[in-house]
Amino acid sequence: MAQIGDVEVVVFDVLGTLVDESSGLRAGIREAVPGADNAFVKELLTVWQHHRDLAQRHITEGHRAYVNPDVIDAEAAQHVADRAGLTDPAAISRLAAAGRQSPPWGDSVAGLARLTRRFPVLGLSNAGRAALLRLATHAGLLWHQALSAEDVLAYKPAPEVYRLAVDTAGCPPERVLMVAAHAWDLRGAQAMGMRTAYVQRPGGDPPTGSDAFDWQFDGLDGLAAALTGE
Repeated sequence: MAQIGDVEVVVFDVLGTLVDESSGLRAGIREAVPGADNAFVKELLTVWQHHRDLAQRHITEGHRAYVNPDVIDAEAAQHVADRAGLTDPAAISRLAAAGRQSPPWGDSVAGLARLTRRFPVLGLSNAGRAALLRLATHAGLLWHQALSAEDVLAYKPAPEVYRLAVDTAGCPPERVLMVAAHAWDLRGAQAMGMRTAYVQRPGGDPPTGSDAFDWQFDGLDGLAAALTGE
């Protein structure tokens, strides 16, 4: 088991780990389809998430040429619009950007503030560069640098995305801690030799019995306390 004191740089997944992306998308869907009840909003959210996840997986597996996240978001918004009978181009365009208005989890802002006083902190996301800029502004996220998988024309869990974080950190991967609410994300980081910490979030992807991550926390307060000793 790695020692917490071995960590030099902390890397955070963003969507689902630092921000509640599902809430941001649901709000965008409700704005675009104001008559939708909760069940239909949930159905439309599932349409969006299924398309996004499938498109990224096809690209990662080499079944589709790379396209940036804005293209995938626009496709997802169009799928939602088709299901909902939405035809207004301006409304569909706003819906495509809904994820950029995702709220932070209740402990994200304070947890990042504690950690950035002691460690270099990076965001590492499948979201595009422009989306990360607006997400950080909307949610009040504080980090030292945001890295987008767009920079390496790939999507997590492709190894080149984690290599981008390690190269940016400028230290051995075993001294770089990847924090995420998604076990699949941590498995990708672990395969690159990074340290891993699972943070529990609603709707996340919890570890299975075969996962052996270095640490698990209920939220960012516990993570920050363990890393800073405060």
